[in-house]
This record gives sequence, C-alpha cells and structure tokens, in this order.
Amino acid sequence: MTALNGSPAQTGIEAVDDAQLVRRVQACDEAAFELLMRRHNRRLYRLARSILRNSADAEEALQEAYLAAFQAIGHFRGDASLATWLSRIVANECLGRLRRQTRRHNIVPILSGAGDGHEGKEPFVMPSNDIEGPDRALGRAELRGLLERRIDELPDAFRAVFVMRCVEELSVQETAQCLNIAEATVRSRHFRARSMLRESLAQDMDMAERDVFSFDGGRCDRIVAQVLAQVRGSP
Repeated sequence: MTALNGSPAQTGIEAVDDAQLVRRVQACDEAAFELLMRRHNRRLYRLARSILRNSADAEEALQEAYLAAFQAIGHFRGDASLATWLSRIVANECLGRLRRQTRRHNIVPILSGAGDGHEGKEPFVMPSNDIEGPDRALGRAELRGLLERRIDELPDAFRAVFVMRCVEELSVQETAQCLNIAEATVRSRHFRARSMLRESLAQDMDMAERDVFSFDGGRCDRIVAQVLAQVRGSP
C-alpha cells in the first residue's frame, strides 16, 4: 500500500466532486482521503451495521473496507458511482466476515446469491412479544430504537436490502450491484422486508426509518483516525 502524503487540508476541498476526490486520493492526498471517508461514512456504516448486526463489528469491517478501497482506488475508472463502488467493497467485506462466521458454526449464509430460499412460502412473521400496541406518544428516539431492533430481527436475506433501499435510498440497480444479486431479487426482498416490519410496527414505521443506526461524530472521527494511522504507517 502506498502511504498518504501528510499534506494539510486544502482550502475549498470540501466542495470538490467525487471524480476530483478520487484523483486526489490516487495522488495520495491525505486531506482528500479523509474527506472521502467523512462524505461516505454514514451510509457505509449503516450498510455494514445492517449486515453484521453489531456496531463494533461494523466499525471494524468499515475500517478494513476503507483500507481495501485505498489500495484499489488506482483501478477506479468510474464505471459505477464512487458511492456504489465503496458500498460494494463494504458489502464484500461484511459478507466475507459472515461466511467465515457461518463456516465456524456450520450455518449456510443466505444473504448473497440469486434466490432467497423463501419464494412460495408463507411470509415471515416478526415476533411481537414486546411491541404489542406501541404508544404513538413514544419519543422519536424510543421509536427509532424499536425499529432498529426489529430490523435486526429481519432474516439476513432481507435486512441489507431494506437498509440500502429504504434508509439510504439506493436504487434497485445500485443495491443489486452492491450485494451481487438480481434486480428482481432486490425488489422481492424489499417488498417482503417492508411487509414484515409493517406487521410489527404498523403505521409508526415510516416516522423513524430514516434515522436508524445513528452515526455520531465520535464514531466518524474514530474510524477516520484509525484508518489514517494505518495508511500513514504503511510502506
């Protein structure tokens, strides 16, 4: 891996578009790489969190994905958007972790692949033991926490699709590219995931879905600092 130049942030760099940002990172501009991470951190963390269902694992996977992206950015040609390219790297890192975990536990992962193994079966019904009759007077934070727990309970095949389509508002095509599945599968899983959540949360879901998996400034700073430290120390 090529180390970054320790140049200070340049005036106006926040205004550059992704194409300019890529060129600066390819030239080992540290300020540009930091801006790249901060610009895409929230979306990519949510993607990692939705797949791994654990905040610490998501942070670790995101850091590894950024390092992989830095190593590979010289080959980035803009065939897909930078956001989609980065999302694919994050998804691959997370799915690789899941595969390693499932091999250790002898469980077959169902998140990737053309089919979800549920076609023709009855819809999955979310457990409702602790959310019966949710009070509409609940604060937004409480409802957001409830929705996060219910998203975590979605089957693996549907959880990442729901977050990418509903929370981050990626297109069907972008989601399919990131998860390496067919667009028809994205549509099917998206519909099924929303149906499951509506089963559990009824009309309250729409009020909170865009604020799930909060990404605070401390987490953003920690991810950026740890990745930069590793890049600077590389030969």
